[in-house]
Amino acid sequence: MSRAPDASLADHHASRSGHKGIDYPFGERAPEPGALIEVAPGTGWMRLPIPGPLKHINVWAIDDGDGVALVDTGLPLDSSKDAWRAALAGPLAGRTVTRIIVTHMHPDHLGLAGWLTKKFGVRLWMTRGEYLTARMLVADARPAPPDDVIVTWRGAGWDDEQIAAATARGWGYFARAVHRLPDGYVRVREGDRLGDWRAEIGTGHSPEHLCLVHDRNRVMIAGDQILPRISSIVAISTTEPEADPLGEWLESLARLRADLPGDLLVLPAHGFPFTGVHARLDALIAGHEKQLARLEERLKEAPRRAVDCFGVMFARAIGPELLGMATGETLAHLVHLEKRGRAKREVREGVWWWSAAVPN
Repeated sequence: MSRAPDASLADHHASRSGHKGIDYPFGERAPEPGALIEVAPGTGWMRLPIPGPLKHINVWAIDDGDGVALVDTGLPLDSSKDAWRAALAGPLAGRTVTRIIVTHMHPDHLGLAGWLTKKFGVRLWMTRGEYLTARMLVADARPAPPDDVIVTWRGAGWDDEQIAAATARGWGYFARAVHRLPDGYVRVREGDRLGDWRAEIGTGHSPEHLCLVHDRNRVMIAGDQILPRISSIVAISTTEPEADPLGEWLESLARLRADLPGDLLVLPAHGFPFTGVHARLDALIAGHEKQLARLEERLKEAPRRAVDCFGVMFARAIGPELLGMATGETLAHLVHLEKRGRAKREVREGVWWWSAAVPN
């Protein structure tokens, strides 16, 4: 699938429920572009504009020795650069930027990393899985989608017209959505210390998503791993078409539920800082389990292609602009049911037909 927005289509367009136990200590007051709100000692919240339904990404400035580290970067747009310039001339004026830290490789997080590292002459800090995946996607700019991608589209039930339209759009969105990346980076691993912050790694939404936890201040920079009102997209990727990203996502959320203290202030990439991390993790897990159960019931009726399952997965019609994203999410859920032994797949003339493993 082509790179999709961070918000799950199912969650973003279908439901805003599942917020019991969540509190917003700063209300729904967000900093204007170029401004900064201190949310904890040595931790500043900034917001950059991005196009699309999310409209913004939250980025963070954290004390780092004698200077300040910047966490996540926004897209390579003039509006985002202008917001950075305003912040650096305003609330961050006189501060020495020590490093750029990126939670994961999606363009709204990584897009301006190359611009910022070059501007300040500092290193980019990321996990290996995120950095190398980004470098691979930047290099994979070609005039047409790879044959394996077309196989996946056809397997999901796309017709010839849909495949032709997607093919005509070309391939290589990612390379156009990020500033030139630095040739080197500093690897971050699970448990590493970045100043006063400890690295926690999540999976499923992206290969090796970095979160940062400040144990003394009880603060977590969560990126897209834990969002307060929407679920991050979890989709089959073009590079790992037989992977189980939803299984990785659910396992990751359960591990975070066990590892994280319940009184953290969570700083998400989208939405507002919140408390109630255990309640939110429980809701995210339960939401996907309910979605899997609904999908399994549909498969008991008759064999279905992925495109036949959109009505179960999403609360709105899926047009051409959402087809890739919807397909990736639906396949992730179908593959996870298959991995659990609750669904099976039959291939007929290149099309994947899914049915419940134990029909009614």
